[in-house]
Amino acid sequence: MFIDIHAVQNHSPANLNRDDLGAPKTCYFGGVIRSRISSQCIKRSIRRSDAFKCLCGGIRTRRLAELISKKVCGEGQPEAGPAVRKRAAAILERCGIAPKDEAKSDVLVYTTYEAVAEMSALLREGDGKTEDALAEEFGRLIVERTAVPDMALSGRMLETGVLQETTVDAALQVAHAISTHEARPEIDYYVAADDLPGDDAGAGFVDEALFASACFYKYFSVHWEALVRNLKGNEKLAAHTVGAFLRGAVTVNPTGKQNSFASHCRPDGVLVEIKGSPLSYANAYANPAAPGERDIIAQSIAQLAQYVRDLDVGFGKPEHRFWFSPNLRYPLAAVEGGAEVPVSEVNVGRFDDLIAKVVAAIGHDWAAVQAAVLQPEWAP
Repeated sequence: MFIDIHAVQNHSPANLNRDDLGAPKTCYFGGVIRSRISSQCIKRSIRRSDAFKCLCGGIRTRRLAELISKKVCGEGQPEAGPAVRKRAAAILERCGIAPKDEAKSDVLVYTTYEAVAEMSALLREGDGKTEDALAEEFGRLIVERTAVPDMALSGRMLETGVLQETTVDAALQVAHAISTHEARPEIDYYVAADDLPGDDAGAGFVDEALFASACFYKYFSVHWEALVRNLKGNEKLAAHTVGAFLRGAVTVNPTGKQNSFASHCRPDGVLVEIKGSPLSYANAYANPAAPGERDIIAQSIAQLAQYVRDLDVGFGKPEHRFWFSPNLRYPLAAVEGGAEVPVSEVNVGRFDDLIAKVVAAIGHDWAAVQAAVLQPEWAP
């Protein structure tokens, strides 16, 4: 079972995700240039959001030895820190995580706070154990302690050359968000004035910054069975993960250049489907949307509705479909024979209702699963 999330989101001028030259990311699609936000950028913004952070039990770091030593020493014996860190680094090196220098390893390790806590306890109590014995225990924890929502969704690639079966297959797929229409970056020429001007004329500072304004199509797909499997069969936690991820996907924006542009915009339409296989509707925009009688948001939603309707006729409807637009501002309706045809049987104007209905469709009560995972064991 797949939980597919589609969103249409219009952004005011912004540079949410930029390339190595500082320009907004772009791509060609349907023969024209589009604005783009990378999937990595989108996932990180969700993972670090208030909506999802209580479910984050994973940590990526090259400073694992330092993190372990701090937990071992605590506030009481900081003088022991360097020696403990050195021993932790030596143990991790036996796991294939070699030190790059005194502070960092040569590989970015994605593990869990639960594993870190247990490794710290082993090191604290392991004066009588050899480093080889502790390395075996450390390795087991890195391999086995993975049942946290962020890792269960996004997966883990970790190759040390020593540890086996460290990979966690992601339950989540995220598309690069693309503009529904042609969108070219523009240039903002700006100056900074000197508050205490002298005889010299002109600005105190002059520069240029690139930006763009675009209506984006976003797509996410969660494999329910894979998510439950990654969470060691904990369906309540998996249901909470789905709800929290949906909230983050809809309410959180990337932080790039927000101090300069403040493009804090919400989606005007969110479509959620539960079905047997994932399906992107990006090809609804192979022909770029263009404003006319409708504004660009309405036109983008209309093209989405028509494409969904066509695929319904051609391939069949999904098991469940939910449409959300704030206060039902925009309907999801296709046109056939000159008449509008609703594409979704369930339409809601409140986002909280959408989350509750989606979680109910996978067999759980949203309020109940939130209460069940209110105080996660893996909190740092």
